[in-house]
Amino acid sequence: MPRVLVVDDEPHIRRVLRGYLEADGFQVAEAADGEAALAALRGEPPDLVLLDVMLPGIDGLEVLRQLRGFSDTYVIMVTARAEEVDKLVGLGVGADDYVTKPFSPREVTARVKAVLRRGRGAQAGQDAPLRFDGLTIEPAGREVTVEGKPVALSSLEFDLLTALADAPGRVFSRAQLLQRVWGYDFYGDERVVDVHIRSLRARLGDDASDPHLIATVRGVGYKFVGRPR
Repeated sequence: MPRVLVVDDEPHIRRVLRGYLEADGFQVAEAADGEAALAALRGEPPDLVLLDVMLPGIDGLEVLRQLRGFSDTYVIMVTARAEEVDKLVGLGVGADDYVTKPFSPREVTARVKAVLRRGRGAQAGQDAPLRFDGLTIEPAGREVTVEGKPVALSSLEFDLLTALADAPGRVFSRAQLLQRVWGYDFYGDERVVDVHIRSLRARLGDDASDPHLIATVRGVGYKFVGRPR
């Protein structure tokens, strides 16, 4: 059974999430602060971490920074304010998804399943490289190069780019991208797609005002406009 580490300083939240996750077949461990989380992660790394941003002592961002030094375990950050998602994505902290409080425990378990499902699909995938002018995407190795130089993307950014590049010219609504990339029916604000698109464009060097890779279709969503090679 997949193992999930729930890191939150509120016992009630840990108890509720444990109940829902165990009911869906997950093994669950808990940590109430950053130090306990890092000790658990170094001891027996879980398949995924639900990590609260605001923790006593070592906060969630520092836990994630240290974690990325020794593990690529999937991480879903939990924050108390929706506007913090913009900041977290902009910082490029290396999380795979974000949840804002208050949340539905069923939504959280759906996101956990979606992140793990994306990971399994990536390991199994053997798709041919996608090549465009100045951009190459290697699905099997989950590698991206721009003008021959490697670009570091989070797993979610890679999946978002691949979803668009798999269908050049096709317009995807935000809801379609949430379903296709996040892998579940999204209950929150669809602007989370806009935040990740901005981050992805910045990493690829794509100017939103004169895009050569990802174009905005006003009032609808986004489409990939890179020229196949």
